[in-house]
Amino acid sequence: MSRAAADSGAAAGERPGPASPGRRGRPRSAAADSAIIEAVLRLIEDGASIGELSMERIAREAGVGKATVYRRWPGKSALMLDVMRSLDVPGPLLDGTSVRDDLVSLLEFLRRRGLGKRSSALLRTLVSHVRAQPELWAEYHDTVVRARREALLGVLRRGVANGEIRTDRDLETVADLFVGPLLARALLHEWQELPESLPADIVDMVLEGVRPAAPEATAPEVTMVEVTVADTRTAENAVPDTRAADTAAGRTPRHGKGLGVKDARPGTPCAHGPV
Repeated sequence: MSRAAADSGAAAGERPGPASPGRRGRPRSAAADSAIIEAVLRLIEDGASIGELSMERIAREAGVGKATVYRRWPGKSALMLDVMRSLDVPGPLLDGTSVRDDLVSLLEFLRRRGLGKRSSALLRTLVSHVRAQPELWAEYHDTVVRARREALLGVLRRGVANGEIRTDRDLETVADLFVGPLLARALLHEWQELPESLPADIVDMVLEGVRPAAPEATAPEVTMVEVTVADTRTAENAVPDTRAADTAAGRTPRHGKGLGVKDARPGTPCAHGPV
C-alpha cells in the first residue's frame, strides 16, 4: 500500500474537525492533538506503564490513525514531553508591589497544583520516563521548570533591591527554602491535604530568617571629666574669707576659710544659723 493510501486510511478514523466540507481528509488540528494527549493520560491512569505504550495503542485509544500520531511526534518520547506540558498551567500574575504577597501567590499556585491529584500522579510517572532522556528532560526543564524558577528568583531579587532580603544570601538557596517545605509535604504526606495557611506560614518564616537585622540603638555619649587636686584648691580659693568681717562685727569667727555647714561642729554658730 502506498504512503498516501495509508495516510488516507489513517485519516478516515479521525474525529471530525474544522476542515472545509469539500476537502478530502482533514488538516492537522488542535482537536487531534488533544485527543492523542488525552488518550495517553487515560492509558496511564488505567495502569499502563510508559514502556507498555506504543504509538499504535495510543492511536487506537485516541480514535485516530497511527500516521496521524507520527505526523505530530517523531516518537514516543517527544509525545510524552508534550503530554507533560499539557499538565502545566500558567503561573499567577504577580502584583509586583509587595515581595511577601508575590511569594505567597507563587506558593499558593504550587499548593493548588499539589491538590490536583490527577496531574500530580501523572507528572510523577511521566517525569520518570522523560528524565531518562537527557535531551528531552533539558527541553522540559528549559521551557517549563526554568520559567517558574525565574519568576521566583525575580521576586527575591526585588526583595534584595528594596532592602527586604539580605544581600549576603545566595538566592538559589533562598528559593529552595521557599519551595522545599511545600514539595516535601506534598510528596511525603500524600494522604494529607495541604492547608490553606501553608504558603503564608512558609513565606513569613523564611523572610524572618533572611531579613536584614534592625540597626542597634546607640547609647548617648557620656563625657568623663577628670577632677584634680589643683581643681579643688582653685575652687576653695574662690570662696571669700569672712573671718575678719566676723571679728569686726563682734561675731565669733567661723573655723576655717570657706567653712560650710557640713564642716562646722555641732553648736557652732555660722551664717546659716546654729548647726
